[in-house]
Amino acid sequence: MSKNEISILLPVYNEACVDIVRRLAAMCENERARRPDFTYEILVADDASPRVSSIEQNRQINTIPHCTFIEKERNTGSAATRNFLAQKSQYQWLLFLDCDMQIVCQDFLARYLDCASDGVVNGGICIKEGDTQNLRCLYETHCAPMHHYTKRSERPYQSFRSTNFMIERSLMISHPFDERFKKSGYEDVMFGKTLKEHRIRITHIDNPTMMVDFESNVCYVEKIERSLRTLYSFRDELRGYSRMLTIVNGIHIKQVLTLIRCWHRLFGALERRILCGKHPVLAVFNLYRLGYYISLTKND
Repeated sequence: MSKNEISILLPVYNEACVDIVRRLAAMCENERARRPDFTYEILVADDASPRVSSIEQNRQINTIPHCTFIEKERNTGSAATRNFLAQKSQYQWLLFLDCDMQIVCQDFLARYLDCASDGVVNGGICIKEGDTQNLRCLYETHCAPMHHYTKRSERPYQSFRSTNFMIERSLMISHPFDERFKKSGYEDVMFGKTLKEHRIRITHIDNPTMMVDFESNVCYVEKIERSLRTLYSFRDELRGYSRMLTIVNGIHIKQVLTLIRCWHRLFGALERRILCGKHPVLAVFNLYRLGYYISLTKND
């Protein structure tokens, strides 16, 4: 049965997202033309962005029918902002989208609304390829086969990403994102674990949004380092849900761990310069991440 009401929710930070809101609103109006009983709202919440120009542009959202732009006074992180949007929403189904993604399917909204599954529906992502000098682009392109919905369906909870998903409001309210995650990184992994623990079904479908905007190599490396520190803080709770933890926990010989730490201490700075430069190498990226994380475990 097609779903006849939806709240589309976009957390935003230092991004102008008027264009994607206009496109989503147009899709919703097309749906209303197809089904007069369809109703919707689009809520955008800014997490106290310091970039004033983005906020000023996003205020235009308030001029679009059924759309609201909310300016939070205090930065609380993406997990808390998603919970905040869920509380503000009014309809049965919630569609969460990252504002820096691009909608590629003309029937993007219809694919969600016509999906017969209940609970949680994950649309996935695809990658705009081509920038071989950008580390994030290289890495996401390499991982692209794992983003296909058939691969995601093999490990539905571990493959969950909060970039593009729909969920029943009652489930989101009763099982919110863990607000201990103040920065982006692994909060969606924890959410996937929560869903599994409560036996809430995740259905993966072929309805991706496209990643087109890649941060600089320096910013991405800093983001990965921050995420790995977060992973270390939640290592006990996320065991079995992180590929990095699976790899590290599979190394049972202490001398091997010591060797990796020594390698990172000696060559980590060089690896980082390579990754932040114009010719990043994925093999170096994998080695750097492993060394960085294992260096965090030296006191375990």
